[in-house]
Amino acid sequence: MLAAAGAAPLLSSRAGAAEAPPVARNVVLVHGLFADGSCWTEVIPRLQAAGLNVVSVQNPLTTLEESVAACQRALARLDGPTVLAGHSFSGMIVSEAGIDPKVTALVYVAARAPDAGEDYAALAKTFPTPAASAGIVFDGEYGRLGEAAFLRDFAGDLPEAKAKVLHAVQEPFRKSLLAGRTTQAAWRSKPSFYAVSTEDRTIDPDLERFMAKRMGAKTIEVKASHVSMISQPAVIAGLILEAAGRKAS
Repeated sequence: MLAAAGAAPLLSSRAGAAEAPPVARNVVLVHGLFADGSCWTEVIPRLQAAGLNVVSVQNPLTTLEESVAACQRALARLDGPTVLAGHSFSGMIVSEAGIDPKVTALVYVAARAPDAGEDYAALAKTFPTPAASAGIVFDGEYGRLGEAAFLRDFAGDLPEAKAKVLHAVQEPFRKSLLAGRTTQAAWRSKPSFYAVSTEDRTIDPDLERFMAKRMGAKTIEVKASHVSMISQPAVIAGLILEAAGRKAS
C-alpha cells in the first residue's frame, strides 16, 4: 500500500496487479496534450535519487503512430527492465508501446487507458464532459488549450505564475492525433498502476476510476488537478517507484 499525503488506495480487481513487479533499472515518461516533456521535471529528480535512469519523451503529438514511435525509440536506447509511465493522452501510448518485452510495469497518471481498438471518444461520452474541453482552440490543423481554461481546468491547483509558464511551453497537437486507436492493451498482460486525480477537470475522475478498475491496476486517488505529477510530485514519484520495485531514498 502506498503511504503518501494526498493519496488513498483503492482495491484492485486483477490478480496480476497485486504481484510485485521486477526491480526496474529505467523509467520512461511520456507527456500528453497541452504539455511537453518538461511536465515531469518535479518527478524526475525523485526517481533519479532512487538510482533510476530516467528518460522523458518529447511526444510529437502529430499522429498516434508517430507518438508511439517516439516512445519506442526511447525504449530501444535502454537496457534492462523499464517502467513506462504516461500522463493524460499518453496513456494510449503506454498501452501500445508497453508490450515491449523490457517494459515490466505500466503507470497511468490521470491517463487514457482504452482497450485495443476501442473508441476512446465514445467511451468518454458515457461520462460527463470535462470543463477543459470547451477551452481548446484550433489554429487550422493544430489545437492547444487557451490560457483561461489551462489555468482553471488543467492546472487549477498550481500557483498562477507557474501555470502560465506551463501554458507557454505547451506543445500544440494535430487533429489527426485524436483519430488514432490503439491496437494493443499492454495493461492486460503487464502489472499496472493508476493515479486518479479527484479534482480533474480535463478527464472525468469517474472515467479514470472506471479505466483503472477495468485494467485491475493498483490504484491511488490523489486530491489534485489533471497535473498531479506537478502539484503532487512526491505522490506520483512514489507510485512510479512502487512500479519499479524500489523505495524513495
